[in-house]
Amino acid sequence: MARELTQTHRLKQDEAARLLGITQAAVSKYTTQVRGKALNIERIEEARALTLELTNMLAKRQISRPELLRRFCTVCRVVRQKGVMCELCKRSYPSLDVRLCRVCISENPACTPNDEQLLQG
Repeated sequence: MARELTQTHRLKQDEAARLLGITQAAVSKYTTQVRGKALNIERIEEARALTLELTNMLAKRQISRPELLRRFCTVCRVVRQKGVMCELCKRSYPSLDVRLCRVCISENPACTPNDEQLLQG
């Protein structure tokens, strides 16, 4: 999203950082792909479409912070459900049998309904 904001929407790094709630240094690292290359979520069409929509809304200042966070949780769910996190977990824990792991696709996602209610208010 940082790369999209700075390259497509031509925002300065400090403005992109403010919109995303991260530092300018983090934006710099994302745009140069020093950060964010551990997971390639751009290959997941559904996640890519969601992040493009979010980025466009951010650039046009058409999304509130709680709504941004709620929709970002949706992107995270998609990434987990598509098994992308399994690759990262396998790299971190080589003995993990990802075929048996159900952490990411469980009915208890990281953002619970109570967390989402906090994000909305």
